[in-house]
Amino acid sequence: MTHVITGSCCNDAACVPVCPVNCIHPAPGEPDFGTAEMLYIDDASCIDCGSCVDVCPVSAITADYDMDPIDEPFLALNSAWFAAPDRSSYSAPPREPVLTATRPGPLKVAVIGTGPTGGYVVESLLGIRGLAAEVTIVDKLLTPGGLVRYGVAPDHQETKGAGAVIDKTLKRPGVSVKLGVEVGVDVTLEELTASHHAVVVATGSSEGRKLGIPGEELPGSHSAVAFVAWYNGHPDQAGIDFDLTSERAVVIGNGNVSLDVARILLATPDALKKSDIAPHALDALAESKIREVVLVGRRGPEHAAFTAGELIGLTQVPGLGLSARPEDLEVTSDDPIVAHKIKLLRGLSGGDADRRLEFRFGLRPAELLGETGVRAVRFDDGEELESGLVLSAIGYRGRPLPGLPFDESLGQVPNEDGRVTPGVYVAGWIKRGPSGGIGANKWCAKETVGALLADFDAGLLAEPTGGVPTIGVGLDAWTLIDGLEKSLGRAAGRPRIKLVDVAEQRAALAGS
Repeated sequence: MTHVITGSCCNDAACVPVCPVNCIHPAPGEPDFGTAEMLYIDDASCIDCGSCVDVCPVSAITADYDMDPIDEPFLALNSAWFAAPDRSSYSAPPREPVLTATRPGPLKVAVIGTGPTGGYVVESLLGIRGLAAEVTIVDKLLTPGGLVRYGVAPDHQETKGAGAVIDKTLKRPGVSVKLGVEVGVDVTLEELTASHHAVVVATGSSEGRKLGIPGEELPGSHSAVAFVAWYNGHPDQAGIDFDLTSERAVVIGNGNVSLDVARILLATPDALKKSDIAPHALDALAESKIREVVLVGRRGPEHAAFTAGELIGLTQVPGLGLSARPEDLEVTSDDPIVAHKIKLLRGLSGGDADRRLEFRFGLRPAELLGETGVRAVRFDDGEELESGLVLSAIGYRGRPLPGLPFDESLGQVPNEDGRVTPGVYVAGWIKRGPSGGIGANKWCAKETVGALLADFDAGLLAEPTGGVPTIGVGLDAWTLIDGLEKSLGRAAGRPRIKLVDVAEQRAALAGS
């Protein structure tokens, strides 16, 4: 018997140190950690103890004898990863680094951003024995969660379970929460640095990269990042109008975000009603005429960025026909996971389903055609695909923060091990770029906190010169909004119904 890691794996790696037989890989410190699509369990050494199940924050681990039929393909996927010769035997993984501080504090730190990375920074600071840490966590929105609330697809409720961890972190003693606070508008970075020993920026990457081709600015052309934020109810994107009146949409890019937006575009209204998709998106997609999505990769399938787990999940969507052209799949790979993905693509049968997704590879968009709006995509080989909606999913980039240096070419903040300027640090995607999932930011946050502690111990951080500014609203505001959303959801048979408009959120607070 063995346990199996499934597609909702977040790479948090909390399962690694509790495994008594070192059967979960890649582990922190091993070459593939941070770049592997997910973690895997070696069925040859697993002793079926179940210790990993109890600590997984997204319920991604199950026993092979107790798994749902839809998870059975992950048995082969877990085995496939260990088929590579250099992965057949791993040394015992290094223990999670223990952060220490020689000065007892108090250490006052401001953290900008309440997403997973911000939460991991707070947990790291508060987990240091003998250190009195006081943390102020700031967010522009009244609804914390960052990537968990606004980036994870609404039909991936298991992954959204990571939000519960963030909520617990915000409630910990020593944490002061200030919501509805925009740095650069309501408070300056300088004010935060003056009232704290250090500031950690964990704002992520919230903009989509541009294609850089003619016609990209036509109506009907959007970044997939904006579409994700729209259907997840981000207040900044709620007012965007997406043209869903054509039968075909084209998604350029083939990472997990591409699969997410394609799946949401082709989902049935009944399926969407079971999720926490934003109300305005639910209404618009219920009237959508889109029945076909073409997902375009600019390189071959061996370079596809989507994970095998997400592809497996896509094949299990009822009523969805998937296809790929055989001539695009005449490639091989020595990487067992890549080979497994190609095998899965070759097994797509298409069929005569009412809703269809086609994978295309080796097509480079050259121009978006249209006069008053997008009507087609022209590729560099001359092929044209008619479409009234084109979503570009070729990567994320961060946004500059007033008072912080910013590398426009990379879309991130230049830093050394998280250090930016004296007393200012970064963690997560704004630090290293949009690589790795939710769990990967845990280890990135630890590295940054380690640098911060070293500077604190060395006396390099200036003492605070004033009190923390009185700004924003506290955690009670989110508790009220969260409870109201869940109550509305229960009445409708949904996980929650999001309050999207900020004015609506503030009205709910005033009415309480």
